[in-house]
Amino acid sequence: MGINDNLYTLLASHFPGDDTLPCMILSDGRVWTYGDVERASGRIANLLTALGLKPGDRVAAQVEKTPEALLLYLATLRAGMVFLPLNPAYQRKEIEYFLGDAEPGLFVCRPQNRAVADDLARKLGVPQVLALDDDGRGSLIDAAAAHADAFKTVARRGQDLACILYTSGTTGRSKGAMLSHRNLAANARVLHAYWHFQPGDVLLHMLPIYHVHGLFVACHCALLNGSAMLFEPKFDAARALRLLPEATVFMGVPTYYVRLLNEPGFSRANCANMRLFVSGSAPLLKETFDEFKLRSGHTILERYGMTEGGMFTSNPYQGERRGDSVGFPLPGIDVCIVDDADQPVPTDQIGHLLVKGDSVFCGYWRMPEKTREEFTADSYFRTGDMGKLDADGYLSIIGRYKDLVISGGLNIYPREIEELIDLLPGVAESAVIGLPHPDLGEAVTAVVVRKKNAHGAALSEAGIVAALRGELAGFKLPKRVHFVEYLPRNAMGKVLKGELRRRQYL
Repeated sequence: MGINDNLYTLLASHFPGDDTLPCMILSDGRVWTYGDVERASGRIANLLTALGLKPGDRVAAQVEKTPEALLLYLATLRAGMVFLPLNPAYQRKEIEYFLGDAEPGLFVCRPQNRAVADDLARKLGVPQVLALDDDGRGSLIDAAAAHADAFKTVARRGQDLACILYTSGTTGRSKGAMLSHRNLAANARVLHAYWHFQPGDVLLHMLPIYHVHGLFVACHCALLNGSAMLFEPKFDAARALRLLPEATVFMGVPTYYVRLLNEPGFSRANCANMRLFVSGSAPLLKETFDEFKLRSGHTILERYGMTEGGMFTSNPYQGERRGDSVGFPLPGIDVCIVDDADQPVPTDQIGHLLVKGDSVFCGYWRMPEKTREEFTADSYFRTGDMGKLDADGYLSIIGRYKDLVISGGLNIYPREIEELIDLLPGVAESAVIGLPHPDLGEAVTAVVVRKKNAHGAALSEAGIVAALRGELAGFKLPKRVHFVEYLPRNAMGKVLKGELRRRQYL
């Protein structure tokens, strides 16, 4: 990389020469030009410095998606500080843990949470608290207004931290994944090239920006391309239908695609101007993949990544995009499937998925022992996912290792059972978990959401088990099938299997 490895320097070097061109187009018609972004992020960067924060200090933000929230991220990069985005849904106890662990120099919160934020700041020694509301106003913006637009981006080395993102913490303490300027720049460059971003591209941005998918994958690709983003506060299927004709690229989680397909007006006509649909953050059902192709004329490009390093694999831009696959390792990424002894397994055999490359994170914040545990002696990161590579080199994700069901001493991969259940008439979706069993250790248990049609109404526990018999070995058959209205999910669409296990359906 160059003399200044600050990620903002890389992004800004690709901003359009005409700074009156749009960067963010808002739902109310307002436009933020690239010149606006440069000047406003400069004001906030000057504010951060005036508050006494130094390069390397953390800036935590628990705010809703607004242009100003994205500007705060860019300003933090420019000032050489470390950005810490937090889900607005987190509650006091969770925020207390993050602030206590990361020790930020500034916490930016929503005004309605200011009293709690001030109390936690006093308790934990956070020096500064400012507010940013859901319309992009607040004490952060008021304080920044007094500062100059011009700001010289602080020089950073590639290995210097740019962001800390806390993992969801479904088991044990939530861990802060440390991402460097080099990590983020490497992934941005690769995705920009691999997905063939080109002049004139317009990104329909409906993802949240406290997460890798919306903040890094989507925004970095658009900024590195000097593109306009239709910057929407949240996903809305009906509004997406209206905006797709104005866009060329859309990125979403599988739930977004399901909801688009539920819109009666969704058709090839809506997608005539589109170049690329990307899906990630959770598994995309083959049924959704196939139906979307039929209705839209576009084949969704599914990719795979995680908080600890952005994107690792992707289906090809040119070439066959396969349902139930997340494609090939991206340039600069090595993928390895190994057994419990870290030995490579043969083609089409399930094993632990390991990755290595420039985008793989630096480790967990203040958890050196955990970091050492999660890397092999030859620097591969243990993703915690189970996968397999086929003869053509396509990677399939089988599921999380922690979701493995061990029944009677035999390993059972829930994804294999879920895929068969999801194909049954009347099934909307399913999740398979292991629940305690006095004899087997764990009993295979299916949790099923019925479709709202005649087939769905006819589904029964006995019928599902009977349909699976002959398709699966006996030890893989569900011992119980429970029907629910919906599966619990996190903000990025992942099914919360830990929550399902806690319910136990007793």
